[in-house]
Amino acid sequence: MNIIIFEGFGDVLLEVAMALLPLLIFFLVFQFVFLKLEKEKLLNIAKGMIMSFCGLALFLQGVHVGFFPAGEVMGEKLGELSSTWLLIPIGFVLGFVATFAEPAVRILNEQVEKVSGGYISEKVMLYTLSIGVGISIALSMLRILIGFPLWYFIIPGYAIVILMTFLSSNRFTSIAFDSGGVATGPMTVTFILAIAVGVASVTDGRDPLMDGFGMIALVALTPILSVLILGIMYEKKGGKKEHVSQSET
Repeated sequence: MNIIIFEGFGDVLLEVAMALLPLLIFFLVFQFVFLKLEKEKLLNIAKGMIMSFCGLALFLQGVHVGFFPAGEVMGEKLGELSSTWLLIPIGFVLGFVATFAEPAVRILNEQVEKVSGGYISEKVMLYTLSIGVGISIALSMLRILIGFPLWYFIIPGYAIVILMTFLSSNRFTSIAFDSGGVATGPMTVTFILAIAVGVASVTDGRDPLMDGFGMIALVALTPILSVLILGIMYEKKGGKKEHVSQSET
């Protein structure tokens, strides 16, 4: 069991080291030339780098020996269901729940609440992004079942995004486009994508390369739409409050 878990772990350690080394060199150059931080802060940064190295290595190893195989097996079993339409609500639930585990989503939501002074709460942002990702996974399952080309969703979707940017405020537009990036985090990419590939591999007439992939593009799109809709709702709410306050005065 231990041999299986740590199979290829050396390669993972090397990949993580090569990924973090440029960042470390970049920081050291700034430290000696510009920053000149105190010893205590340097020790904290060093501890953070070590923890990041260990965390990334363990996560990637877990992806290779756990997430990918489990996701593909789950996708294959789901694709063999007699009622294949169940893949659509199951996909929504998977996308909704997976967003709660995305670390980048948590950080974005905390920063939005902090910068907005609580005007946009962390909880509202989390549910907004979760609904957006859930819809994207449901659409991905629908695309696999019916065989729609990816551009049937992408082109109209981004056309709607462009139109909605004119209706939403600059504040929500900026948050929306960042939301699309953070939603495509490790949980979605490593686990949900494997499920989609597994479903496509056992669905008649579907190619895992053509139909299983492309899901991440939808995941990057739908949170943008959901946050822009949230922005329009907030703007209308704020406009109503302003109208009421003016009437009272």
